[in-house]
Amino acid sequence: MRATRVIIAAVLLVAASQVAAAQGYWGRMLPGQPGNFIFGYGSLINSASRNATPPRPIHAIPVRVSAAFGYVRTWDDRSRSGFTALGLARPGPGAEAMTINGVLFPVDGNEMAAFDAREAAYVRVEVPRSDIEAVSWQRLPAQGKIWVYIPERPGEAPGMDLPPPDASFPLLQSYIDLVIEGGLEYGPGFAREIIATTAGWSRFWLNDRELARRPWVFDKDYSAVDHLLAALAPHFADRLFPEQYAARNLLSK
Repeated sequence: MRATRVIIAAVLLVAASQVAAAQGYWGRMLPGQPGNFIFGYGSLINSASRNATPPRPIHAIPVRVSAAFGYVRTWDDRSRSGFTALGLARPGPGAEAMTINGVLFPVDGNEMAAFDAREAAYVRVEVPRSDIEAVSWQRLPAQGKIWVYIPERPGEAPGMDLPPPDASFPLLQSYIDLVIEGGLEYGPGFAREIIATTAGWSRFWLNDRELARRPWVFDKDYSAVDHLLAALAPHFADRLFPEQYAARNLLSK
């Protein structure tokens, strides 16, 4: 009987120690958590576009940056290939900063260098954690720095004195499709917010879609994109096919 009580006591002691050990793991993070995250507000919203840069697919969560960050999303980054991409800018006189929705994703090791190379025309700026919020059931990371890419001209602060689109650097429909279809990954409301919180829409708007007069052949989402743009984007009616664009904006010079 004594031996039985000793065995029972030993079993209870082991069980108690196991429970204590299990309780002791609460709040512990797995090792090797990422220390850097990127906030993407343009083409980086689109999963296929974003995942073309790193060696592995990267999951992103939908987020929003506060107007307190002090910028507005606008068409202000002139690509060397001859179009104007989205960037962030400081508001001009009489204008105010706006909220900016986009995605947040982790970068590890050489991935940051890969995105720095992709966004070579931009400077990487840290976003205060107090200026960003998650907009779905997925929460913000508990630790790590958050970065965003902002266009910069030599001798100027990030987001200052940036040129708007013009005839030689128009908006490209193919780029707009990339961004809005990225937003549609999170629902039409999220895509609508991208358009509504983007400034700088321009009459210099080139419809360069592949087979632009029959877009449904190559892009199943073209109709949803056009519906949102027609409702929300200034200058949508000024969008032109390539031959029309050239005749109006280039050949007439």
